[in-house]
Amino acid sequence: MWQQGFVLAILLGIITCLLVTRIKPSFIFAGAAFIAFMAGMIDLSSLANNFTNSSLLTLILLILASSALEKTRLISWVSRNISEGRLGTVVAKLGISTALLSSFTNNTAVVVSLIGAIKRNQQHAPSQLLIPLSYAAILGGTLTLIGTSTNLIINSFVEDAGLPSLNFFTPTLIGLAVLVGGVLILIPLSYFLPSYDDGSQDDLPYFLEARVEPGSPLVGRSVSENNLRALRKLFLAEVIRDGKTTASIDPNFILQARDRLLFCGDVESVATLQEIQGLTLFGQHHLNGQSFVEVVVSSSASFCNKTLKTSQFRDRFDAVVVAIRRGHERLEGGLGNITLTAGDTLILVPGKRFEEQRQQHSKEFVLMNDLDSSAKLDADKSTLVLFGFASVIGLALADVLPIIKGLAVFLLLLVAFGVVQLGELRRRFPVDIVVIVGSALSIAQLMISSGLSERMGLMFMEAFNGWGVFGALVATYFMTLVLTELVTNNAAAALSFPIGYSMAVGYGVDPMPFIMAVLFGASASFISPYGYQTNLLVYSVGNYHLTDYLRIGIPISIVYSGLVLTLIPYFFPF
Repeated sequence: MWQQGFVLAILLGIITCLLVTRIKPSFIFAGAAFIAFMAGMIDLSSLANNFTNSSLLTLILLILASSALEKTRLISWVSRNISEGRLGTVVAKLGISTALLSSFTNNTAVVVSLIGAIKRNQQHAPSQLLIPLSYAAILGGTLTLIGTSTNLIINSFVEDAGLPSLNFFTPTLIGLAVLVGGVLILIPLSYFLPSYDDGSQDDLPYFLEARVEPGSPLVGRSVSENNLRALRKLFLAEVIRDGKTTASIDPNFILQARDRLLFCGDVESVATLQEIQGLTLFGQHHLNGQSFVEVVVSSSASFCNKTLKTSQFRDRFDAVVVAIRRGHERLEGGLGNITLTAGDTLILVPGKRFEEQRQQHSKEFVLMNDLDSSAKLDADKSTLVLFGFASVIGLALADVLPIIKGLAVFLLLLVAFGVVQLGELRRRFPVDIVVIVGSALSIAQLMISSGLSERMGLMFMEAFNGWGVFGALVATYFMTLVLTELVTNNAAAALSFPIGYSMAVGYGVDPMPFIMAVLFGASASFISPYGYQTNLLVYSVGNYHLTDYLRIGIPISIVYSGLVLTLIPYFFPF
């Protein structure tokens, strides 16, 4: 009995800290697991097993592998397609493409990949598309077992309870229904989203250069017809033709092959220019998936008062400069002809030699920062990466090679062929998720082994006496939904699963309907920006207010919940 009281105290402590403090959830769960370990409630081997759970390892490998998928031309293709059409059409295309991508990769990684593309879209304000992006990713995450971290975490609890592992497509039929219903209601609701457009041209510090290629669709058309005057966060400052510079470009200026276009923009502008067909970014033939590095030129730099060409910068450092910043000064002339001075900020695409000799560059650069932005892969590498990932999924579905082994081989090949760097993987490693999941598994084990979850299940059964097993299912779903909105999806899954499972055992029915109630309830975060990581990712980028989530989220949550509670008993009878 004292063990149940102790675990209940830990549980209440977790919920209280999640609700009323700003302590990171990973610290809260880690602290709870540590207290249980010190109290002798859980031994070291069990704790270690929870942190090396196969579903958790699969999740980690998926998140790391997504760093390569983000660099493929698939993301560029999606971004081009979501930039054309009326808002409703764009939301429909965005919803379907995001959901499909989210179903086979981690949905948080998909949102991270597409935020930049949506910010670069030239037709609609990002705030009209970012909440639909997040909601579509949530809906898409319910399509398969690997679509969201929550599904994999719940599968960990299922295996830990001694039940057969969930199938890859176990949630798919219900997931398709909620996806269709969600996108259909999201299209009209998107018109109620605010137009917070941050496309101001006032602060565009970087100077970039691109060349119009012969045979380009841009040739023979005006700047206006090519939409080069309407680029968000990117301003066409000059055109150099046959050595002559034209400033203050007229919208009717006709472009010719080999024109050099000089832009002012931000770091995201590098990706924007890479996505414009017929334009070749300065140094683009050296860009193939590398992460960008930002450096500040030192006063003792050997190339001070020299241009990139005369200093032979690329040969000396094995790095290509793709953008230059000098305070808020607007630079002139081609990128290769700018005389570099101390304090200039450069965006570099580093080669292997630059990375190996990074420590030796302290005299040349005052500061070196790795940026989250990366260059796109060329067409060949993009195809290979996408084919490799599709092969991993295909072999796993055919029961030829377990997905965890396939992802491990895939990741090793990505590193071996230089598609991703070890530094990128270190930055991407999901430490918080590992800590939360490993600790949550330990707490869930304690709830079951101490009998607390069974006792709480009996209390719920008494409270819903007369409603029967379906009433218990509804209670499990809404308990999970509320916890998701309040204390994040992964925490909600960890807290709700033991109770839902115990109620299924108490009623003597198949636990699958209750498992599905927890699975879909933990992904039902549409009302709060804090409950789901994708909502939080777009919250600040879109300059949203809480009322924006309430206005759009409540109708979607009602439709989603109605479909889920109707379909679970149909596809998973008690």
